[in-house]
Amino acid sequence: MRREFTAVLCAVALLLAGCQGLGPGTDSATPGPNATETPDEVVTPAVGEGTERSGNATERRSVRPDPATDRLGWENGYWHDDPLAVNNTDGLNESELSAVVNRSMARVEHVRGLEFDGSVPVETVSRSAYRANSSNGSYGDSLRTFDNAKFEALFLVGEDRSSIETQESTLGDSVQGYYSPSRDAIVIVTNSETPRIGERTLAHELVHALQDQRFGLDGNASTRDAVQGRNGLVEGDARTVDTLYTDRCGAEWTCVTEATGGSGGSGGPAHYGVFYLVYFPYSDGSTFVSDLRARGGWAAVNAAYDDVPDGAREVTTAADYPEWEPRAVTIPATPGEEWTQVRPSADRDRPDYATVGPSAIAASMGYTMGDSYNRSAAVVSPSQFYNFDGGQLDRTDPYNYDLPATRDWEGGRMQVYTNGSETGYVWRTTWSDDTAAARFASTWERVIQHWGGSRTADGNWVVEPGSPFSDALAVHVEGDTVTVVNAPTEAELTELYDA
Repeated sequence: MRREFTAVLCAVALLLAGCQGLGPGTDSATPGPNATETPDEVVTPAVGEGTERSGNATERRSVRPDPATDRLGWENGYWHDDPLAVNNTDGLNESELSAVVNRSMARVEHVRGLEFDGSVPVETVSRSAYRANSSNGSYGDSLRTFDNAKFEALFLVGEDRSSIETQESTLGDSVQGYYSPSRDAIVIVTNSETPRIGERTLAHELVHALQDQRFGLDGNASTRDAVQGRNGLVEGDARTVDTLYTDRCGAEWTCVTEATGGSGGSGGPAHYGVFYLVYFPYSDGSTFVSDLRARGGWAAVNAAYDDVPDGAREVTTAADYPEWEPRAVTIPATPGEEWTQVRPSADRDRPDYATVGPSAIAASMGYTMGDSYNRSAAVVSPSQFYNFDGGQLDRTDPYNYDLPATRDWEGGRMQVYTNGSETGYVWRTTWSDDTAAARFASTWERVIQHWGGSRTADGNWVVEPGSPFSDALAVHVEGDTVTVVNAPTEAELTELYDA
């Protein structure tokens, strides 16, 4: 199955406006993408009243004739700097949408330096139809059990909630559109008969179409960390282009903007931890692509599609790309015969383990700043997790996933087990040296404490009953390796892992 890249336009109005609203806050509901999709663009509608933003000489120039053959910066009758007489206040009709799409294709070509191989259809779907299609998917019990345990292990989604529904709802209500590789089309989610869409959103999705045409978006990333690495390139490329594109609006060319309140979705993400996790490719991907361009221009970015980052580490620490490779990690068989491993899917080609790397660990730590359970003991401070530019969140790279406790991650493996009625897990990570391993272990124990954990006489941890993560845990440090074990009770810890 080809991966769908969903464009989610929520909460980033806060980012681009320089608001600190994506910082610590209350945690209410929780929206997000399902287990087989990766959320796409998280941007704000452009400022304006829904009409083209004026650009000095651009408005007054004469439309050039079509070239004899297709060329960069021209698509289907439109040059990249052609003015358009369109009004997006009440949405774009069919002819207006066609004109905007074709001109935007020409503009993406002009900025990215790559020619589209063919036209990109733009379809529309009502928000109600989108919700019906994207929520409550056909997930088997094993996959749900596996995913619930994975997000519980990260202290993001407690035992009283579904991790898949939490992810879907975190961003689902704010989806404005996405690129569908399976249909080779952009899909706009709209609340009206005529879609409203700003050029930044459209540019971002057109980059994905261009990537698919020129490099392919099939991919074989099968774990969370591998997806974060691959998407760091894919989303970093798209965000770089849409930023360069919109920076020209009002100066070099006129742009169609989206009037405020056009497409639904408001406020910040309801579950900040999940949002921090899924936002990683956009935040650090932009700086990763900037590093590639500094090395060798767009040619270096193009070449990276033949050797995508192996994980979040190469995106966060671009100097490690492309030489770094994750270390293989194994977990011994459980000593308790009543525990069996949960295999998330028997009918799909996916591993029976999870790999959650430094971006997921950083999201877990960042979440402690604003969850509703414990407001007094955050594991990281705002100055550590947020990147500020002149006192406001950096619009390009708002979050810092390169924390001391995530640095020097080398590999990891998480396996989930069940005894028929309850679940447990063993999560092993390896680090560059003993110091890095000990630093992560001590910080992770602070995460456990934050969620109500108390150390026992045997050196284990028991989380209080009122916590959404009420269980027993053990943290074992052996040289450069850390093994976290979870079971319903302290007595059952050794049934999963006998240190």
